[in-house]
Amino acid sequence: MKFTINRARFIQELQTVQRAISTKTTIPILTGVKIELNHEGLNLTGSNADISIETFLAADDEKAELQIDTTGTIVLQARFFSEIIRRLPEVTFTLEVQENHQVLITSGAAHFTVNGLDADNYPHLPVVEEQNQLKLPVHMLTKLIEETVFSVSQHESRPILTGVHFTMSNGQLLAVATDSHRLSQRIVPVENANKDFDIVIPGKSLVELSRSLSDEEAEVEISIMENQVLFKTPTMYFYSRLLEGNYPDTNRLIPTSFNTELTFSVPTLLAAIERASLLSHEGRNNIVRLAIADDSVILYGNSPEIGKVEEELVYEKVEGEPLEISFNPDYMKDALRAFGDMSIKIQFISAIRPFTLEPSEGDVSFIQLITPVRTN
Repeated sequence: MKFTINRARFIQELQTVQRAISTKTTIPILTGVKIELNHEGLNLTGSNADISIETFLAADDEKAELQIDTTGTIVLQARFFSEIIRRLPEVTFTLEVQENHQVLITSGAAHFTVNGLDADNYPHLPVVEEQNQLKLPVHMLTKLIEETVFSVSQHESRPILTGVHFTMSNGQLLAVATDSHRLSQRIVPVENANKDFDIVIPGKSLVELSRSLSDEEAEVEISIMENQVLFKTPTMYFYSRLLEGNYPDTNRLIPTSFNTELTFSVPTLLAAIERASLLSHEGRNNIVRLAIADDSVILYGNSPEIGKVEEELVYEKVEGEPLEISFNPDYMKDALRAFGDMSIKIQFISAIRPFTLEPSEGDVSFIQLITPVRTN
């Protein structure tokens, strides 16, 4: 195998597949990147136990300036290889596989010879039967991930909660994540789903997926197999394993009647919570308190070691019974950031029952739930 390519364009593709490559793996060849060259173009593959990413650089990609001498495959140790490519002196470089899987990399006056591995020993990617096809605009999928993934559990004690639960039924795609202290749920209408499904995708996979998708791709095709899901764009295949087990029924957690309701502009409330959490973070228990009356809403933050903060909040509307409630400001900040610049309503039942946040107008079906902190 021998080819010459634009270094910057190659690094772009290498960075994408490197998201799937782990230095801690029990299978040594998986610390490598698989490079496969045929007359159509160049494929790069990276994989670990959870995700596999394959990118494709077409021979006619103008920015790549790809010149193909001979086709072939090789696996190279990803970390060293990417460091070498980054530091090469010229705009392009040439890679040539020699005897015994030795690889010569040249750029200008720099010549590197590195040891490669036989690509035949690289594990095969899952074979996808074209089933459960679903197409989503890229921006919709990345937004869906952004609006839910922060609520997945970080603890492996209940593995199923480390993923986002996706269900497709009646032309609606529902995504929900919870760590049992908070919950994020988003529903989007989907026109072209072939059939219903119920899957749980690891949160970590989704974070890497949203980083790997670029806005240039208009649509992403989703195919579901027994224990894998494939996200496909014209230039990338992104595989993730699915989590096994039954996701808890989160529907019953979302209350339907409330006693107190507040309407806020998100940026205004977020800025106030950030100020209050400056002090709460310094304390041993990271909580802030909200006191709601007929004509005022006051936020309190307190740290016995540092001091306290009190701020009268600017709200759009307050309705219902007076209430004092305490909560973790970090959960609140994550929830507010997911809404962006809009107006939301926060609805409370009591000081010890979970409260909900949702857009105050429009038909966006997006709800977040936060469990308060009990205080004496």
